[in-house]
Amino acid sequence: MNALRAQDLDAIGRRARSLLDARFDQLADRAEFDVMAEVAAPLSVAVISDLLGVDEPDVDSFVSISDAIMRSMDAGLDPAVAEPGRMARRELSALVESWFRTSGRPGLLSHVREHAKGSSDTDLDLYVRNTARVMFQGGYSTMVAAVGNAVHTLLRHPNALDRMRDSAVLRTGVDELVRFDGPVQGTSRIATAPVEVGGVTVNTGETVLILFAAANHDPAQFADPEQLLLDRLPNRHLGYGWGTHSCIGTVAAQTTLRALISSLLENPTRLHAASPPVRRNTATMRAFDLLPATFCP
Repeated sequence: MNALRAQDLDAIGRRARSLLDARFDQLADRAEFDVMAEVAAPLSVAVISDLLGVDEPDVDSFVSISDAIMRSMDAGLDPAVAEPGRMARRELSALVESWFRTSGRPGLLSHVREHAKGSSDTDLDLYVRNTARVMFQGGYSTMVAAVGNAVHTLLRHPNALDRMRDSAVLRTGVDELVRFDGPVQGTSRIATAPVEVGGVTVNTGETVLILFAAANHDPAQFADPEQLLLDRLPNRHLGYGWGTHSCIGTVAAQTTLRALISSLLENPTRLHAASPPVRRNTATMRAFDLLPATFCP
């Protein structure tokens, strides 16, 4: 956490904005493009690489690795995705090892390694490698899904984008976009002791599936939960988890979404849906396989 706080997240946001501006210029004259493959994926790879301070991997190759890992999270529903996921994790581990053979760029990883010098903890190096792997994959997959979901929501609510010209609405609106259509559907926990929840007894050792998406639309917690309210306060959504299990890349993800919205607002033409989107057939992550769009007046 100290390493994360030491990063210049504003600078990461500015570089993300520059990347987006350049990408949108390239796509301006295209009759149709896929937001997921041509905007969300390269943007997310660039931001998470920037945050960790590592060289960007080839986007297409990494997307294939990440896709297999993401789908393997549903192995309980479809056992066939388990083995491709295991192989993809080996490829990701090899990528992480390559970062430790080079000096690396300034960033979170070099900060951790520098401040760990002289430590007597023999497991620390392995811990750093595992954490780097989880952060890169988890940061990328969550961010790419969040970008796609946010763009889709803005396409369905065109007035929302104009409202976020107000900086105060932009700050609260980013959280509302994630609450409204978050990237992570749920997670599971194992009961360490018997407990009763909602009149149901959960015994020790039983697995409980927690649905973040349902919690984020709970009318007991959110007034008008099916409405996109960009100035919603408070907004204690679970889009990035909560407490000790919250996503460590939350601030970076929010910075990226603000950069995305600001770039769309400053673009001389408006983003419009080009054809029907295709949702990814996954249970744990909520994302798009295809999100066609176009820029036009």
